[in-house]
Amino acid sequence: MRQYVVDAFTDRVFTGNPAAVCVMERWLPEDIMQKIAMENNLSETAFAVPEGGGYHLRWFTPGGEVELCGHATLATAYVIVRFVEPGLQQVSFDTLSGRLTVKKEGEWLTMDLPSFALSPVPVTAELTAALGVTPVEAYLGADLVCVLAEEELVRQVQPDQERIRQMEGLCLHITALGKEYDCVTRTFAPKCNVAEDPVCGRAHCHVIPLWAHKTGKQVWTAYQASPRGGVLHCRWEGERTMLSGKAALFSQADLLIESTGL
Repeated sequence: MRQYVVDAFTDRVFTGNPAAVCVMERWLPEDIMQKIAMENNLSETAFAVPEGGGYHLRWFTPGGEVELCGHATLATAYVIVRFVEPGLQQVSFDTLSGRLTVKKEGEWLTMDLPSFALSPVPVTAELTAALGVTPVEAYLGADLVCVLAEEELVRQVQPDQERIRQMEGLCLHITALGKEYDCVTRTFAPKCNVAEDPVCGRAHCHVIPLWAHKTGKQVWTAYQASPRGGVLHCRWEGERTMLSGKAALFSQADLLIESTGL
């Protein structure tokens, strides 16, 4: 089985967020897909199967399957329009988060993703201890989002992963308004066995709606301030958030799964 590793939200390898992508004729057993994700040990491995004129897409972290992953969706679309169906300008995916579409616009891929609804939650002493800094505000959707006072604090945080593991939400995102970019964000996901996600589309389906509500600004250029870094062009459209990014191919490989008996 062919597997691609694609760096998403970047135009050069060794930056952005790497995702493994397998486009298959049929589904593998779920435990085999999970084992492949664990073997890859990337924040996400995506599996896609043609279905109904589009594709059925699933995402696996080393810690289990998730209901939405932006960077692996972008990486899968990149693989399909470049290698599987060259010349295709739009890809549709059926997922646990409903129908997602990705449009090719020159070198950019634009994803139509759901916006997460957020509710304010208290800034607790435990949250401050987990981050080593007191957030200005905190919100809970599918993930926990903390607003920090300034960009430098986002870049400097060295979180306590075990404390984060005990908190609500699948992931924890920290964000602040930026200087060179409109906002900066970092993402921690110890529940998925991912200490820090390098560039997280899912995060921006939380933070872009939040910043849009707070400022009235709908179009954002966002930066994920992880060591690898990545840029996202974002547009908030109410219940949907549009995320655009580039991608770079790192590798192609054949997975030798004969030993599984499949």
